[in-house]
Amino acid sequence: MKIQTFLKYLIVSCVLFSSPLITTAQEGNISGTVSDENGIYLPGANIFIAEIEKGGISDFDGRFTLLGIPEGNYQLRITYLGYEEITRDVTVTSGETATLNVTLLPSSFNLQEVQVTGLGPSGQAKALNTQRSNINITNVVSTDQIGKFPDANIGDAVKRIPGITMQVDQGEARNIIVRGLSPQLNSVTLNGSRIPSAEGDNRNIQMDLIPADMIQTIEVNKAVTPDMDGDALGGSVNLVTRTAPQGFRLSANLGSGVNFITDKRILNGSFLLGDRSADGRFGWMLSAAVNDNDFGSDNVEAEWTDEFEFYTGVDDADGEPILEEVDVDPYTNLTEQRTYLVQRIRRSFSANFDYRFNAANSIYLKTMYNWRDDRENRFVLEQEILDPEDIEAGDFTITQGIPTRFPVEAKRETKGGIDNSRNKNRRLEDQRMQNYTLGGDHLFGSLKLDWMAAYAKASEERLDERYAVYASEFIALNDNSDTEFPFMRAETASDANNASAFEFDEITNENQYTEEEDINIFLNMEMPLNLFGGRDGTLKFGGRGRFKNKFRDNNFFEFDLEDQFPTLADLPTKDYTDPDYLAGSEYAAGIYPSENWLGSLSLTPEAGESVPDEFLRDNFEVSENVWAGYLMTNQNLTDKLGVLFGVRLEHTRIEATGNQILDEENVVGQITEESSYTNVLPGVHFKYDITERSIIRLAWTNTLARPNYVDLTPSLDVVNSDEEIFVGNPELDPTTSMNFDLNAEHYFSNVGILSGGVFYKRIDDFIYTFISETTNNEFGPGTEGYNVFQPLNGDKATIFGAEIALQRQLDFLPGFLGNFGVYLNYTYLTSDATGIRNEDGDLRDDLDLPNTAPNMFNGSLSYADSRFSARLSANFSDAYIDEIGGNDFEDRYYDTQFFLDFNASYAINQNLRIYADLNNITNQPLRYYQSIRERTQQVEFYSLRFTFGLKYDIFRN
Repeated sequence: MKIQTFLKYLIVSCVLFSSPLITTAQEGNISGTVSDENGIYLPGANIFIAEIEKGGISDFDGRFTLLGIPEGNYQLRITYLGYEEITRDVTVTSGETATLNVTLLPSSFNLQEVQVTGLGPSGQAKALNTQRSNINITNVVSTDQIGKFPDANIGDAVKRIPGITMQVDQGEARNIIVRGLSPQLNSVTLNGSRIPSAEGDNRNIQMDLIPADMIQTIEVNKAVTPDMDGDALGGSVNLVTRTAPQGFRLSANLGSGVNFITDKRILNGSFLLGDRSADGRFGWMLSAAVNDNDFGSDNVEAEWTDEFEFYTGVDDADGEPILEEVDVDPYTNLTEQRTYLVQRIRRSFSANFDYRFNAANSIYLKTMYNWRDDRENRFVLEQEILDPEDIEAGDFTITQGIPTRFPVEAKRETKGGIDNSRNKNRRLEDQRMQNYTLGGDHLFGSLKLDWMAAYAKASEERLDERYAVYASEFIALNDNSDTEFPFMRAETASDANNASAFEFDEITNENQYTEEEDINIFLNMEMPLNLFGGRDGTLKFGGRGRFKNKFRDNNFFEFDLEDQFPTLADLPTKDYTDPDYLAGSEYAAGIYPSENWLGSLSLTPEAGESVPDEFLRDNFEVSENVWAGYLMTNQNLTDKLGVLFGVRLEHTRIEATGNQILDEENVVGQITEESSYTNVLPGVHFKYDITERSIIRLAWTNTLARPNYVDLTPSLDVVNSDEEIFVGNPELDPTTSMNFDLNAEHYFSNVGILSGGVFYKRIDDFIYTFISETTNNEFGPGTEGYNVFQPLNGDKATIFGAEIALQRQLDFLPGFLGNFGVYLNYTYLTSDATGIRNEDGDLRDDLDLPNTAPNMFNGSLSYADSRFSARLSANFSDAYIDEIGGNDFEDRYYDTQFFLDFNASYAINQNLRIYADLNNITNQPLRYYQSIRERTQQVEFYSLRFTFGLKYDIFRN
């Protein structure tokens, strides 16, 4: 039976089974909203009817629905941490839905703050109430909480959550790692709909693409329920956009600042405007944000080797060069010094609407458009040891086992773009992500139905990306005395910047385009179902279809301009030497081809020569269709113990097309492969309320992660110049994980939390790149001895971890000390991976699972009185293996990170406040090392960033 047919039968059967319940006589429903005194919705409110032991929880839009309530008069009790408890009378009529809109007021101990700020404890309260009410293990952060940290984008905000670390790009948090699982192993959704990825070779979601001001709530589900997508090994991150308020709201932010690495300005601004019609039926919310950041980075990179060979003559028998190998300790055979100049302009627009026909029917439309321009110039001085055939006995010196002097090829490279109003002589990376979601919520008797249809698209376009490279050869002195800062310099100082000696090497022009489209459709149905002694319970079931298409189309052209510009002396140059270079003043950048000159060149495809080996392997097209269905029930076993259990079924069908390439540039043709697989994903969640504010949760779940598209593509690329072969693998299996979670939480009455837990993951068929060596000419003549790179499934991996978190106001302290607050969380991870083989085919038994940081910590100390607030925030993540090499010497590690940030604000009045933020006080670099911590492979510095501005909020409820 086809999976689609099975899912149809599943849903139809559930509907037929439930139909008697839908028409149950003498029952009605209660629906409504919960909001604060400013008209802002309160998610996670607890609504309870003691007489019949039935209750519900308000959702992210503050809405709640109680199904199947017997006809009669009742008293509803509404509770919310940080707010006064209230009761409301309601009458339920058979076959009808009673409506109740509730406004909560902050608890008395918060009233002084409310009178000044107008926001009260709502940010922290909304997050913790939602987290407390969920039956599964989650962490929730509201937009008001985000505003208390100096975070401009969602990536930087998410890294404050327990168990999460981020990989940075140019100093901004981009790729999310949840509980040690790689970015492509986690799910990121917008309003429940999967966000497509603009990355060409993986499924990573660019978290720095979305400004923090555009998001209402961040919800990290660490134990997913059957009604959520199953592809979330580490967790599922759901970004919830803002919803129309109960009344008029206007919010605006205007700021500026400076990047200390370039002394260039920062500009940012945002606004939010929303209201609801007089009859309360139609609501709308418009918002926009822009951030213009002109900055850069100082970067040093190196490659390490433990081999050294040189030329001693020619073999009389075959005329081949004779090479002699010398035993040496590890040394850098290549170094790069890079200077980046970057401008990022991030824009975001959102328009959200909803309409309530009546108490039983409403629809909504949520839209978001994100657009980021990333302009970059990069200036590189590369120095690489010559091939052994070009090194003779007198050309090198080895000191105490380290090559300290040898001949190198030095290259001076400028990266830029064309001269127009968009590129401005820089490489322009144009990234866009758009999402349009139409949905509805309906009641048919005791059946609650919600549906959603969403279209999303992500794209990355890099047109006319240009490189100009000039090369020279000279003797270099190799200094590895400080292995954390490897350094090469010309033995004769004048050789390094002798423009006449640097000869034309190459000028190239490249175009790249990646696009991913997603269509999501789902339908959920929920109804009362009491399985245990008449206690409150529900049955929920539904289906989902997700249809994805991704393709990549690149090209690459080389231009022979040697006759026009034979040496660096024959063109305009710039000297980018900086005495304050953050990696050290000894790194003198020197001269490079001018980016303005490079941008002015006319480099049309007709005048160049295509270089297929630079792009053919990268081009592919993949379609991925996922059909899913689920069935689950949420039951109260006692007045304290609840259980949610169910199963999700996902069927995946993939069609991938790639290029088969021989001898680097000869396309044999395109290959299309189809594959499919089905996953059954059961899950059970227990929640036990020890007291009203103390909770224990236990979960057993099963999740999966689909392979990266580029790994599935049936491509073959033979690169003779490097003696390397890259092979795709359409037979890859998805990675699966069985997960166990135990978590305990205690919520303080003053809106705080103490929590702790442990978790365990058993992962099967994780994917890694296997490096092997050919033993014959299986990939074509002359390919014997080539290195073959191919993604394979490993055997299994395990992760064990523990988390602890504390968030509370220190109001028990005397005097002004009571205005201090702490926010602390720590995560410990240990992992083990088996089934990975090295380039010799031997099993590696010394590996952690890549991207599992053993220790992660967040902390902040805050102070807030009636007008002034300040916060010092720290974020730490331990070193971890990032990329598995052919052997342990080639393994790459992502180094320890420790960020320290400070921000402060002052309320001028109830609606207006000023703020100032200082980021990266520790000048934390991005750093990779090879094999051991002391052996730098890359280190990149960003310096401090200072911003300041005004924030304005006005509410009318």
